[in-house]
Amino acid sequence: MKSNLLDFDAHALTGYFTEMGEKPFRARQLMRWIYKEGEHDFSAMTDIAAALRDKLAQCACVAAPNIMREELSGDGTRKWLLDVGTGNAVEAVYIPEETRGTLCVSTQAGCALDCAFCSTGKQGFNRNLSVAEIIGQLWWANQQLGKDADGNWKISNVVLMGMGEPLLNFDNTVSALRLMLDDHAYGLSRRRVTVSTSGIVPAMDRLREECPVALAVSLHAPNDKLRDTLMPVNRKYPLKALLAACGRYLERAPRDFITFEYVLLDGVNDSLQQARELVQLVREVSCKFNLIPFNPFPQTHYRCSGQDAVCRFRDVLMEAGIVTTTRKTRGDDIAAACGQLAGLVQDKTRRTAQHFAEVS
Repeated sequence: MKSNLLDFDAHALTGYFTEMGEKPFRARQLMRWIYKEGEHDFSAMTDIAAALRDKLAQCACVAAPNIMREELSGDGTRKWLLDVGTGNAVEAVYIPEETRGTLCVSTQAGCALDCAFCSTGKQGFNRNLSVAEIIGQLWWANQQLGKDADGNWKISNVVLMGMGEPLLNFDNTVSALRLMLDDHAYGLSRRRVTVSTSGIVPAMDRLREECPVALAVSLHAPNDKLRDTLMPVNRKYPLKALLAACGRYLERAPRDFITFEYVLLDGVNDSLQQARELVQLVREVSCKFNLIPFNPFPQTHYRCSGQDAVCRFRDVLMEAGIVTTTRKTRGDDIAAACGQLAGLVQDKTRRTAQHFAEVS
């Protein structure tokens, strides 16, 4: 079987060439062709020796997941369904804005965490994505979108907020992050790459040490009792441990704040008292809040908070000096909004307890 070079970060690719008896600089050459030029055909890599190009054609490939379907929202958001084999597919979403283009990337086929308000979690969990399947979403999206007038890829920001919990696929996620950051690959700033986590505390500490990027934490409740109900992960990593991990992360983070994501659910977590409780909860963590309108999906009993409730909740946080934004819903007409990504997941039997056992 040919080696998929999208599976290798710079360190792994250098080792691959060393085993072939080639000089380490070949890894940097190849990365520039694959990521900066978007090239997958070795014969087109003209500054690589012809003999090496022939050798690579025999033993290696550059293979991103195939696009099964593309949908375009009325607001310009694009969603791609990507085939990751054995009946599974994941979704990636591109969100264009005036000053940036953001790609939302998946890291797992399904999700093991089963958060009560998330369509992705209701799909169950099949497996972790490989490095090639994660970075391949960015590679494919760049091919589809092309470059701007200055010759730059149109994707300026990447958020790992698609299907799955990135920190439960730690090693592959970090290898993909390193490719996003590497100057010989995509060269993105650490401030422009964001990992979203539901609060896997040991992995947050590892990320802090190995590859600190911007961090977003899915909070969604001001106390353990409610968060236990909404997010089963809280029973393993409760709020006290989670907030302590956020404080530690800030010591190495490229930004001087943690973003807390908070989906507002009508009559569940959106009261003024809960907003005040939230202020007290995060008072020792430098943070900002991103309030997210709930995006309904079939078979859910939750409802989106009304606009008045959203404004009142936001005002309590802002009056306490916490920078608070309300996320504009994008791509909801093609089920591409927050919490709506579902993809196609087969063999959904590997649920939370088993997956936690595998990573602890």
